[in-house]
Amino acid sequence: MSEPQPETRTSAGQTDPTPADGTPTDATPTDTVPVVVTASDGVAWIRLNRPDAMNALNRELKVALLGALRSAADDPAVRCVVLTGNGRAFCVGQDLKEHVADLASGETTLATTVTEHYNPIVMLLATMNKPVVAALNGVAAGAGLSFALACDVRVMVEGAGLNTAFAGIALSCDSGASWSLPRFVGPARAKNLLMFPRTVGADEALSLGLVSKVVPPEELDAVVTEQATSLAAGPTLAYGAIRRAVASSAGSDLATALAHEAELMALTGRSADHQAAVDAFLAKEKPTFEGR
Repeated sequence: MSEPQPETRTSAGQTDPTPADGTPTDATPTDTVPVVVTASDGVAWIRLNRPDAMNALNRELKVALLGALRSAADDPAVRCVVLTGNGRAFCVGQDLKEHVADLASGETTLATTVTEHYNPIVMLLATMNKPVVAALNGVAAGAGLSFALACDVRVMVEGAGLNTAFAGIALSCDSGASWSLPRFVGPARAKNLLMFPRTVGADEALSLGLVSKVVPPEELDAVVTEQATSLAAGPTLAYGAIRRAVASSAGSDLATALAHEAELMALTGRSADHQAAVDAFLAKEKPTFEGR
């Protein structure tokens, strides 16, 4: 991705005539591609674009999403990422129609798509060196819920719902659900949500800490834009370090966590943003961050 300009609009996932990196030509109509990316003020909006299928994850969408996330993660002009869906759903997880066809043909397995698509998608959402916001415009189920939980902030519309869904079709869980859910709600409640799939409404999701804020549907874009723009104007390097510190501490003892924190403090302490913050403090001014 090039440096974002106001309302820059691109799309991703078209297989032909797009280049090998998944970035389509300017002539690609956005209603024919599985992922649409817009960029403005340092914020990249990545929109899942299979509204008629409730943004179910078929192979084309998974490949396009992975490519869009990699581009956003590598682009220094992008300082915050928003993941959302077009239509009435955020994402309902694996496209079961495609999965049924795959089972019949024997061409792919769930293990293949988990390792090739879902795992790298979640790793990017959870660990890219910039904050990620999930704008939950509708239901998030299965891997769609797992994707949302990998983000830093989740803003959900009234009337939307969350559902683990996996056990309902006799599957385990993927895309980090076994890691993220217990961290939000504890192991016992996480197992209950996984073993007895049900729709968790917006109010309950907020009370459980699964989402950060619930808003009317007509306010979603404005609220998320405000939060994402604020994050994009902040100290991106520090945000990335905070993400890594929190993720690493989950599997570390205190001594290891302290050592990792020391490394990240040394890194951010040498940053231009930290120097700008110190200078602004001394001058009694508001700092301007550049994300480095």
